[in-house]
Amino acid sequence: MNKPHLASVEADLPAAPPVPVALPDIAAAAVRIAGRVARTPLVASPSLSRLCGQPVHLKLETRQSIGAFKIRGAMNAVLALGEDQRRRGLVTASTGNHGRAVAYAARQLGLRATICMSALVPANKVEAIRSLGAEIRIVGRSQDDAQAEVDRLVVEHGLTPIPPFDDAAVVAGQGTIGLELVEDLPELACVLIPLSGGGLAAGIAAAVGALRPSARIVGISMERGAAMAAAIAAGRPVAVAEEETLADSLGGGIGLSNQVTFALCRDLLDEVVLLSEAEIAAGIRHAAREEGEIVEGAGAVGIAALLAGKVSPQGPTAIIVSGGNIDEVLHRRILSGAAA
Repeated sequence: MNKPHLASVEADLPAAPPVPVALPDIAAAAVRIAGRVARTPLVASPSLSRLCGQPVHLKLETRQSIGAFKIRGAMNAVLALGEDQRRRGLVTASTGNHGRAVAYAARQLGLRATICMSALVPANKVEAIRSLGAEIRIVGRSQDDAQAEVDRLVVEHGLTPIPPFDDAAVVAGQGTIGLELVEDLPELACVLIPLSGGGLAAGIAAAVGALRPSARIVGISMERGAAMAAAIAAGRPVAVAEEETLADSLGGGIGLSNQVTFALCRDLLDEVVLLSEAEIAAGIRHAAREEGEIVEGAGAVGIAALLAGKVSPQGPTAIIVSGGNIDEVLHRRILSGAAA
């Protein structure tokens, strides 16, 4: 029997699903948020460069107006809404920084915002959101509990959700960091990215992977409740108990019906590294003492991974310092050497 012609076989195959976020989406986001979001500096780290024997740079998202990268994705998502969607008011679940970003975007655009958070969100982050005029709802002790309240408000009051990570517009906004990295460091060989729900990692990986495909993309998370790491290991989104951690911004699940970030992180990340609480604390201390930067636990994980020897870069490396919104008392305790 003659074998069917290759072209006819290919024609019968189902079309590959479209990539949820690609370089054109990220480029469009960069245009959309220009002038509303800072283009943050990429600065050399002499201490980490000496440690690794390779050039190491810090991408300081701590310089954003809200002290964290989340403003990129939130602003892009809000600006992409239609007028009716904006008028109904915004709602989101957050571990702190995304809620602050949505509240900031809402105030800039004259919109109402409701931020749902669990009792695990640090008080300093809750107060920062309240100061921006958003309505705050504290629900349960997990991101999933907060998300359930968001879902209720959407159904009962018609509010417009701005997801914290599993949303194409949010991912594209975070991906603008990747565009800046490649522009500022064309020889980029490795990127260390804090990994939580995957919006940041997916966006940067999509941008860097398209522009610098030889670069190694490493997601960094904590050992305590790393939901995306567990999902990648299992091959599907799984439920993970949320625990208290110094990297509080990396807490929470990825959603069992995750539509965007799981597939991107699974396909685009070269490696996932997990850190102990003591290693995260060491990263926070190093940032303050050697880099002169006040950095929260989630923002310090890239530094911590190098200090712990869990990543050995081969070539120019960028660390995403994702946020600096750490409680002052906690920061002083960590610098004093208190147990993590």
